[in-house]
Amino acid sequence: MADHITARAFHHEGLSDWRACDGGVSAWYDAPDLATALGFAVAVAALPQCVDHPPDLDVRSTGLMVRLNTFMPGPAGLSDLDVAAARAISDVAREHARVADPSRIGNMVLNIGSTSPAAIVPFWSAVLGLDEVDGELNDRLARQPVVCFQHLEEPRPGHGRIHIDVWVPHDQAEPRIAAALAAGGRLVSDTMAPSWWILADPDGNEACVATWIGTDGQGYPD
Repeated sequence: MADHITARAFHHEGLSDWRACDGGVSAWYDAPDLATALGFAVAVAALPQCVDHPPDLDVRSTGLMVRLNTFMPGPAGLSDLDVAAARAISDVAREHARVADPSRIGNMVLNIGSTSPAAIVPFWSAVLGLDEVDGELNDRLARQPVVCFQHLEEPRPGHGRIHIDVWVPHDQAEPRIAAALAAGGRLVSDTMAPSWWILADPDGNEACVATWIGTDGQGYPD
């Protein structure tokens, strides 16, 4: 049985190609063309650590995104299997002269607020073509964002009912926030930083920039 570990413990393994982000760890490796990216993906898939613990591989003409997750309870959902696979993948990346770019890592969650979430889930499931799992909508192929439903005690005048959570690596949050503010956004709240910051566009539509920092009750890693 796999041993659960936190995002912080994974970070301390020294796997610099990888970043924890929304329950898993990911690495993006640049490639000059599709054939190179595909060849690298085949090499990753052939690793014993990946045969036993398959990662999600997203092959593009510009590179390869690799995501690992053991789907265990807890804020990170990681295990020692992810550490072993990540280490082996990084070794193969060096053999293939592939360079990691952590700035390309991130994912998005769509949050819809309602005073009666259960009443609106069927509509969004139907219109988006996504499956409901424990009150959330999920794409089986992980191509689209997870859609979550937030219970509101009462309507929030002046606030949109839909907002986006943008999960980024912990060392990419502040540059991402700075870019958003420079592009005309405003900071709504940073009271929960460095776990998340609430931003808004000029029309008041909100987005949260979120990291794994704070999910274990501690601050930035050493």
